[in-house]
Amino acid sequence: MNSNESSKNALFTPEFTQNPYPVYARMREEEPIAKQMFPGGQFGWMITRYEDAVEVLKDNRFIKDMKKIYGPGSQSVFTNNMLFADPPDHRRLRGLVQQAFTPKLIEGMRDHIQQIADTLLDAVEGRDRLELIDDYAFPLPIIVISEILGVPIEDQDKFRTWSNSIIGASNSQGGDDVHRHMQEFTQYLGDWFEKVRHDPGDDLISQLIVAEESGERLSEQEIYGVVSLLIIAGHETTVNLIGNGVISLLQHPDQLRKLQEQPELIKGAIEEMLRYNGPVEFSTSRWAGEDLEFRGHAMKKGDLVVVALDSADRDGAQFDDPDLFDITRERSRHLAFGHGIHMCLGAPLARLEGEIAVNTLLRRFPNIRLREDAGELEWRPGMIVRGVKEIPLSV
Repeated sequence: MNSNESSKNALFTPEFTQNPYPVYARMREEEPIAKQMFPGGQFGWMITRYEDAVEVLKDNRFIKDMKKIYGPGSQSVFTNNMLFADPPDHRRLRGLVQQAFTPKLIEGMRDHIQQIADTLLDAVEGRDRLELIDDYAFPLPIIVISEILGVPIEDQDKFRTWSNSIIGASNSQGGDDVHRHMQEFTQYLGDWFEKVRHDPGDDLISQLIVAEESGERLSEQEIYGVVSLLIIAGHETTVNLIGNGVISLLQHPDQLRKLQEQPELIKGAIEEMLRYNGPVEFSTSRWAGEDLEFRGHAMKKGDLVVVALDSADRDGAQFDDPDLFDITRERSRHLAFGHGIHMCLGAPLARLEGEIAVNTLLRRFPNIRLREDAGELEWRPGMIVRGVKEIPLSV
């Protein structure tokens, strides 16, 4: 077995899930554009270098609409949204929701998000243990996105179960449970949409329902797809940004002390957390929309193409000392939120939630430490998010 085959065989193993970066480093060096079997059983191309990743993410020869490859029946309710659409549908769908996520509007939520963070930490005051994900990193963003959408905050545990199941399906896990959870989620949304039709408010779902009923801008299937995407993506990115970021700080005590002493460094710290161990490991699927050549590789129409975002963000050709965690790193043009027209719509919100969550945690509990070795933490398997199931902290 040559070294290229060894690197590719190391993908998606338990060891890779715990720490993928040594494998990525070998792939960037040996075979940066690699033909690979993915967990779902499909062959495709994995892109691991930064320069190639940027090119794929903005090249319109690589398409997102799976119906163009597999036919009209291939798209589930959960992929009928802007993340899996090409222009002009992408522009139309994104335009319906982007006004709710402008940097100006998001900044106006700062005080309210701060209040949510304080309330969550008030609830664990006096305890000697904090479950970072369950107690803080998960509820904070799910409360925020629930309020934006107008769905009941008390249903957050359902959203978490359904989200975990749908994301786990990217790794061919779950089987019947995934199907059942998808049905439950769809039924829940249908019931909620019916309620909103009879009693609309000023929330985002109400705005989408009005757009759908106008018959001009949004189909019924698209409203299911857009809302499910906003619920799932609207909390998953921030959960893992907070979790991975806190782990990185605790593994680098000098950087932790620096941030505690200079909390004004938080914006740069968040960017470094996103780069160093980003919350979204792989881009969602793209396909070659035609027979094409990319960097000397012949790709056939319909070939799956996946960008390893976390690998690109450790590429030494783009970042000095890429394996160094440095919260004062300047001009970090990382790809944690993607690139091009599909760049994450909620990036301003995730950044603000991360800034508030991390700084508030460090201010309220300055002596936090991991209750177990970082190597014992259980990372979530899958082909989308990179995050830990739970992070027990001593406070």
